[in-house]
Amino acid sequence: MKAITTFLASALLAFSLTSCDTEIVIGDGYNAPTLNEVLASSEVWYVDLNSTQGTPNVPFMTRAFTLSFDFGTVYANNNLVGVGSAGAGLGIDVGSYNAVNNQLAILHDIDGLHDFEVIVRAYDRLELRDLHNNTRYFLDGYDRANFDYDQLFYDNVQYFLQEYQAWEKVYTSNVGAINDFDRENYLRFFPGNNEDIFESSQDRNGLNSSSLFWDYSGDYTVRDQSPGSINKQLTLGYDFIWNDYFDLYIVDDRTIELFHIDSGTTYRFKGRGYIQLKNASSVNSTKNRMLDYNRAMENKK
Repeated sequence: MKAITTFLASALLAFSLTSCDTEIVIGDGYNAPTLNEVLASSEVWYVDLNSTQGTPNVPFMTRAFTLSFDFGTVYANNNLVGVGSAGAGLGIDVGSYNAVNNQLAILHDIDGLHDFEVIVRAYDRLELRDLHNNTRYFLDGYDRANFDYDQLFYDNVQYFLQEYQAWEKVYTSNVGAINDFDRENYLRFFPGNNEDIFESSQDRNGLNSSSLFWDYSGDYTVRDQSPGSINKQLTLGYDFIWNDYFDLYIVDDRTIELFHIDSGTTYRFKGRGYIQLKNASSVNSTKNRMLDYNRAMENKK
């Protein structure tokens, strides 16, 4: 992989100092940088979906956590497993791009060609206007050294749980009261139409995830134990039965620990069958997450 060339942001910054609310003209023929220089001025561009204006229907834009532009190649961090280390922090190669004047054409390996007008709002803030439907996406620029990959991970743990075909129970503590969850040996998590879904299985350990029988299902939520905490609370809402509540701890990006609040029992689960999505979904794109998940599962067969 070619190393990214990081341009000093002084030229952009000089323009941005005139007004934080006015756009910066790209390549005005005098002092303004070219679009290629703008894209290369940050190694990682965080996709700020919460600021999107219009209908976000460009799949790779709504599914990527970050994008990077490196000498004609587009990289994306789609999965949270390995985020920060995959592609030396850039993620995986998902396509190519061409930048002319203020026009950016991205040819995605799966989603095809999409054209954008790029408006520079600040030296580290870009607006990409979809030329086909006028939807506006916003990207925030960072160098890899100052981008908080850990924060990205912990802000999106609910999606991290979906990146394995199944989670197998590998440990149950001796401490804790006997409870129904003791019999659950597998969990899996995936996107639903309106809410995130889980299923659980009581099959014996050591089975292939494709041969499991899923006994129970319901919806699940992940919340901070306290505001901004890296430790989470997981609620499993079994359909028409009960809710189970856990303190959720991430041991590593393949291992989770669940402390069952009602019984005081601790369980440990290992991820089985990692699902690398070419364009994994991000926040606010549940329908696209379902399509990606189904496609990835089909490819595993």
